[in-house]
Parts: sequence; structure tokens; C-alpha cells
Amino acid sequence: MSEMSRRMSPTERRAAFSVAGIFSTRMLGLFMIFPVFALFAHEEFEGVTATQIGIAMGIYGLTQAFLQIPYGMLSDRFGRKPLIILGMLVFMVGSIVCALADSIEMMIVGRALQGMGAVAAVLMATVADLVSEQFRLRAMSIVGMTIGLSFTVSLVAGPMLGELFGVRGIFWAIAGLAVLGVLLVIFMVPKISNQTFQREAEADPSQFRDVIKNPQLLRLDIGVFVLHAILTAMFIAVPFLIRDTAGLDSLHHWELYLPVMLLSFALMVPFIIQAESKGRMKPIFVGAVLTVSLMQLALLYGAEGFWSMFVILLVFFTAFNLLEASLPSLVVKLSPADKKGTASGVYSSSQFLGAACGGALGGWFYQLYGMDGLFLFTAGMGLVWFAVAATMVKPLPLSIASVPFTGVLSEADRDAYTAKLLSYDGVHEVVFMPDDQRVYFKVDRTRIDEAGLIDYLEKGLA
Repeated sequence: MSEMSRRMSPTERRAAFSVAGIFSTRMLGLFMIFPVFALFAHEEFEGVTATQIGIAMGIYGLTQAFLQIPYGMLSDRFGRKPLIILGMLVFMVGSIVCALADSIEMMIVGRALQGMGAVAAVLMATVADLVSEQFRLRAMSIVGMTIGLSFTVSLVAGPMLGELFGVRGIFWAIAGLAVLGVLLVIFMVPKISNQTFQREAEADPSQFRDVIKNPQLLRLDIGVFVLHAILTAMFIAVPFLIRDTAGLDSLHHWELYLPVMLLSFALMVPFIIQAESKGRMKPIFVGAVLTVSLMQLALLYGAEGFWSMFVILLVFFTAFNLLEASLPSLVVKLSPADKKGTASGVYSSSQFLGAACGGALGGWFYQLYGMDGLFLFTAGMGLVWFAVAATMVKPLPLSIASVPFTGVLSEADRDAYTAKLLSYDGVHEVVFMPDDQRVYFKVDRTRIDEAGLIDYLEKGLA
């Protein structure tokens, strides 16, 4: 294979970075209010309860979870770009409703509308449409890194924008980000000339039962549910802790978050290298789960000043970022070769449902039992996840790919190809899908040249 063929084309790079940019506008819009919302709502809305604050913070996850798969299915029929634009406009309307809200109930409506702009699945399908098979994993990695970076930026940018324009100004800024996302769709995302159902990136409803019954994938779904439930719930109380114990008012919380997030990313890198390159994914992953849980107890019993808050949040976000980076990778490693899109869809819905439940239940525990109840609740969820994660299989460094085939292959031909492929050291699973005219396979990328195998199969099955 030539050196040129091993590089993404300009169109593929443009697709990857434009989709990553659209993702970042949504992520910033959803999370910038997390560091400041609880204090803002407490001061702005008379008689507001902690449960209402939690619902307002997490309700976006409920609408997002239920609508992202329908958005993906509609995009197969009406096109990717129109559905992405529709979702971003709905997101913009929700942000404006939040900016103008004069009651917590209206704020909840606005946050629910933000979640109704559920274009995540459509964006991933867009990447699959525009990027060739051999570079798809690289493009998805670009998008994934952007999502992680956007979350980090949101925790710092929220208090900064709040200091400059007030919390309502944050929502106006979010509406502006939605407009920017629409412009990226119109002017930067390449034209999709060959749109098809992308099994690697989209959910197939006929596969839901098999994916949900898969015990290894179910562990990951439970894990991301708990992780985002903890994140949303703890931000009901953390702003008050920072104000009361670290001595920072809400508009200066960025002075704590900025060094915490920068250092947490730096500290995460050696663990990622150990997990991926040294085959230590399971112990590092399980250790990070336990760390997230213990930091909830540390927030309850050890948050007594600026530096104690700094250390606790630094350790928490190092573990959190590590888990956020590892979980999607584990979905790919552990999902069946022909069910990656469905597994990712169920995983993503679990993440958003976790945010919704964490906000509502966290607020309820805080309202009834104070910070003690809230952090015991989050710690308890984390320890349950720790017990579940401890029983996971040791994941191999597997990736999923597919190639098309033309003509009609008999069952005997498919069996012969399957046997031949499985005879190669490093090929772990082969699934022919005659209806899709594609063959899906899982390979150990440390043992086999994935790009070379794809090239070989494309020539042999043409």
C-alpha cells in the first residue's frame, strides 16, 4: 500500500474536524452551566428546591437519550445535514428559552429542549459516510478527543463567561454556539454523495435485544450511566462547597477548575499508555472506578479549604477523564463485529439517562438529607459500579472494520472465507452480512496490519 493511501484525504480531514467542531459547540453548550447553575438557580428563583435544580441540570439527558436513535433513523431517510441543522436549531431555541426563563419550571423546559437537539448519532454516521474504512477509527478518535477537550473547556469557560456577562449571558453564548454549529454544517461539512445506513455508527433496532443481553456490554452501559449520574449529582453541591470552603464566589470558580483540568489531563496520559500499550486496561480501569467513588467520600469528609478541594477535584477528574476515554474504546473491543453501531447507541443512551437520573435523584437526596445524603448516594453508586466492573473480562486490543463485497456469495463461499480469515493470527471474529453486502471483522491491531487486511479483502471480494 502506497504512503499516500495511508493518509487521510483533504475531504476526510475536513469531515473529521468539521464534525468535531459541531460536537464541541454542543458539548460546550450542555456543560458550561454545570459549575455555576446551582448557585445561580438558588439566588435567582424564589422557593427553588434542590430537586428542581437537579432536574434542570440533567433533564437534557432524558430527551437526548430517547431522541438520538430516532434522529439517526430519520437522517437515513431525509439526509444527514438537514437533521443536524434541525437539531442545532432546536438546541438554539432551548438555549434562548433558558436565557429568558423567569422560573425554574421554564428553565427545565429550556434544558429539555436543548437535549431534543439530539444529533450525536447523526454526526457519527456523517463521519462514517465521509471517511473511508481504513481511516474511520482515526477520525472517530479526533471527534472523541474534541469531546473530552470541550468538556474541560466548559468547566473553565462557564464561570469566566458568567463573570463577564452573568449566567443568563452564558445561555445567550450557547445559542450563539448553536448558530456556529449550523454554519459549520452548511459551509464546512463536505457534501455527502453516497449516504447509506452505517452499521458501524448507527443503531439497528433489530439488534437491541442481543446488545442489551450481552453481559460485557451491559457492564459498560451500567458504568457510563453511573459515571454521568455521579457527575451531574455532585455538581448540585460542589459549587456550594467551593464557595463555602475554598472561599471563591461562583464567578471565580474557574481559578480552581483551570489548573485542576489541565493537570488532570497530564496525569491521565501515563495511565492511558499503561492501559493501552502494556495490556493493563482492566486493573487501571477498575482502579479509576474505585477512585471516583472514594473521592465522593472525600468531598463529604475532607473538603475543608482551597487546597483540599483542589486535591480532591484533581484526583476525581484524573480518574473521570481516564474513564471517559476508556469506556468508548471498551465498547469497540467488547461488542460483536456487526453490532458496533447498536452497542454504541445503547451506550450513549445509557450515558444520557445517567445524567438525567443523577440530577433528579441527587437533587432529591440533597433536599432531604443535605450534602451527607448526596455524597453518600454518589459514593454508593460508584461502589456498586466497582463491584460490577471487577467482574469484566480482560479486554484485548481489538478494533472493528468492514469491507464491501459485490455479487452473491453462497453460504459455502462465506464459510470458506470466514475459515480462511480466522486462520490468521490476530483475526478474532468474521461476520458476513449479505443484506448489507459487507463483511465485518474484529482484529488485534497489535498482531495484524488492519489497513493491509482491508486492502487484501477489498481486492479479493471485489
